[in-house]
Order: sequence, then structure tokens, then C-alpha cells
Amino acid sequence: MPRTYEEECAFINRLSDVKFQIKKGFVPNMNVEGRFYVNEGLEKLMFDELKMAVDGGGVGGFLPAVRQVANVAALPGIVGHSIGLPDIHSGYGFSIGNIAAFDVANKDSVISPGGVGFDINCGVRLLRTNLFEDDVQPVKEQLAQALFDHIPVGVGSRGAIPMNAKDLIECLEMGMDWTLREGYSWVEDKEHCEEYGRMLQADASKVSTRAKKRGLPQLGTLGAGNHYAEVQVIDEIYDKHAASKMGIDELGQVVVMLHCGSRGLGHQVATDSLVEMEKAMARDGIVVNDKQLACARINSKEGQDYLSGMAAAANFAWVNRSCMTFCVRQAFSRVFDMSPDDLDMQMIYDVSHNVAKMEEHLINGRPRLLCVHRKGATRAFPAHHPLIPLDYQLTGQPVLIGGSMGTCSYVLTGTERGMVETFGTTCHGAGRALSRAKSRRTITWDSVMENLNQKNISIRIASPKLVMEEAPESYKNVTDVVDTCDAGGISRKAVKLRPIAVIKG
Repeated sequence: MPRTYEEECAFINRLSDVKFQIKKGFVPNMNVEGRFYVNEGLEKLMFDELKMAVDGGGVGGFLPAVRQVANVAALPGIVGHSIGLPDIHSGYGFSIGNIAAFDVANKDSVISPGGVGFDINCGVRLLRTNLFEDDVQPVKEQLAQALFDHIPVGVGSRGAIPMNAKDLIECLEMGMDWTLREGYSWVEDKEHCEEYGRMLQADASKVSTRAKKRGLPQLGTLGAGNHYAEVQVIDEIYDKHAASKMGIDELGQVVVMLHCGSRGLGHQVATDSLVEMEKAMARDGIVVNDKQLACARINSKEGQDYLSGMAAAANFAWVNRSCMTFCVRQAFSRVFDMSPDDLDMQMIYDVSHNVAKMEEHLINGRPRLLCVHRKGATRAFPAHHPLIPLDYQLTGQPVLIGGSMGTCSYVLTGTERGMVETFGTTCHGAGRALSRAKSRRTITWDSVMENLNQKNISIRIASPKLVMEEAPESYKNVTDVVDTCDAGGISRKAVKLRPIAVIKG
């Protein structure tokens, strides 16, 4: 017999002002407890979604996020907790903003494409400049148009970087080493990228012909959806030391943020792998609470093939962002008649949102090799961690948190507490509050454009319907999300960014 909303809530305990526990028994077969982080403003959204599902209202075809976190806690080999971050919302299999780690030494441990997502290595890159808002305002419209002209955008866009099939294979296996060799990246870019822009286990032979065909024309393209390029200015500095290490020293300094992923290639890699995973589950007798959590043993052929294909798609995404970085530098150079080097267009950092990686973490005081799934979640390693660049060894890894169209974004840094509580992970953005369909029904073009105009934000957009889908009202309040992470101690606020020009697909 279905439980009432009150009976559901009896399994959820508050552990602190911003942290909640989902007790075992909330769904069948939970191996660990669930945890999620929300502040007072986000708490209502989380519980309203659960109540809507209990009352039969549904949440866009997916289970409510609380239940998805619990279902992930029932996967074989999971350790610690299944964790929901404050930007969490319902997704395919795992919620977006759900992280989970699996002990590689446990023969039953699994890897699940639903814990990575369809846009493999969707991520954010931040470039600094030595320009200030006063330098940009007189030419802001020209700059927005130059960026729109240089960066291919939209669903059917084709890349500006010449590519053939051989180049694509090299991109999939070499990642940013390819763009470095071809002259599209700077050496410093690679040093300031998660995984140094290349996952070494990538194997292009594990990427289907169909996926390669989808990816080849799209390299160096922004795509559509919530992807964007933004010209932003430094609005607040919370941690002067950390900001200085990033080359950010004054309010009003101009930076550029890119948000995009692996396009159709990554989507096809995920789709192909789900078919193979379902066969592996039937063969190995793996039972899950939700069919969208299709998975395979990490050490099975299917598990290893997925890891290799996923890594290749991740490399493709880094090449994609690198090619767009080249385009951004060219656009700025054209508008300001200065070289990108003279404009000091150095990359601050590049972070991934959708990826599974092998990492060493402490479990019960002992180091264990874990397969950490981060879906809609950002790695946030603390100071002195060996896997972050030398420039950030004293401050912690920069964490780039993009806002929704027309709202602020943030740069955070990783903390030791985050290593202990969330496997060195924090939020990735605002997180949707309304579905795309509901946004189109309830938000008007005029209201969004008027809002952007009042904030003096220039916009260039390929598809008008995206204006409604990506309106700030469609998303949670990114400041609430970031403040929750800061209050929970899983990352620390460093810099706040304000947009002045937005480029979307």
C-alpha cells in the first residue's frame, strides 16, 4: 500500500541547518543512507516535489529527487552515502546533483551511465582578461556580436575548426594534447584543467561509428539548452587570497565563462552503453529499484568498455571547450585590436560536471580506490591535494558555478570537509525548478527580454524559445545553492560574477 506524505517524511531527518538524512527503508534494499544539502529556501522545493509525487502529480516523468537519491543508495557496492547537492533536481536514473562512489575492490560494485548523464563532461571554463567593465561597455554590442559570429551555436551548428575522421580519433584519445599540438590551446590551459584535459583510459574504438558521425561536425560548437558563453565582471570578492591566485584582483575586471559539453557524441555514447548494460544486468542477475539505473559490474567487459568510451567523450568535451576558447580569444582580439596574450586571456580553470572517475578516498580511515559518479556535480578538491595545479595548492581547487541566464555566477574553492563528507564534490549550478515545457507555458519572451534589458545585459540567441526555457525563473536561486554549500562547509565562496553579455544556442 502506498505511503502517505507524512509516512515518507518520517524517513527523513534533519542533521543540521542545511543537511538531511534519508534513513534505510525509505526504498527497498538500501545499502547506505542518503544525504542531501538544502537551506531553508531550497528545502521547500525539495519537499514540495516529494509531496507532488505522493499526491500523484508527477515530476516530469521522473521520480522525485529524494527517491532517486535513495534508489542510488541501493546500488551494489556503494560506499559512504548517496548524496544530493543543493542544486539537485530529478533526472534520468540519478538526480542531477547526485553523487555516489563505489569500491573498485568489491566485485559486486557497479558503474551506471545514469550516474554520469547523457552530456558527458558537460563543464565550465573561466578565462580572465586585463580589461575592466569601463573598457567593454562602449563596445559591448560589437563584442557580443563578435562572439556570436565566432562561436557556432544552436542544435544543428557546425564547428569552426577544420576536422577529419583521423583528427576526431586523435581528439578522442588525446584530449587537450591535440589542441595544444594544433595550436588552439596554450600550455597554461592544460595546466589549469581538471585531469589536465585528458583522461588516459580513453579508447576511441569503444565509441560507436554513429557517435563519431554525430560528433565530427559539432567540434567547437556551443550547442543549445543551458549552454552559454558569457562576458562577466567581478562583482564581489570574498576570499582575496584565493582570487589573487586566480589573477582576479579588482572589482569590475572582465572574465569570460563557457558552459558546454560533448554534444551529440557524448549523448550517443551514453545511449549505446545503456543497451549493453541492460544485457549485462540480465546475465549477472543485477537488480535495481529503477530501470533507469541500468548498470554493469565495474570490472566487467561492459563496465570497462563504458569507462573507456566515456573517457573518450570527456576528452571530446575538453577539445570542444578548447576550440571555443580559441574562438573567444579571436573575437576579443578583433574587437580590441590586441593579441589574446596582451589581453592576458589566461584560463583560470576548467571543471567537469558529468563524469565518473577513479579516485582514492578515505573510507573508515583507510584509503580506497573508488569509482566516483558526479552527475551535475563539480569536483572540489582542497588545498594541498596532489591532483590540483601548483598555482592553487595553497587555496584549493577553483570551482566554477554558472548561474542561469541573466543571474550571477560564482567561483568557489574546495575544502577538507568536502573531501570527508562528499568525496571532494560540490554543486554545479542553479538547478532547474521548472521543466522546459512549463517554462514555455508560463514565461513570456517580453518579460525575459525586459528583465535582461533592465540589467543592461546584451544577448545573442539562435533559438527564441530558449529565452523562455532558460529564464532565471526556470531555475533555483544560484545564491541559495552556493550559500548552502558554503554553510555546509563542502566548498567556500571566493568570487561573485555578474553577466554583461550572454551568447546562447
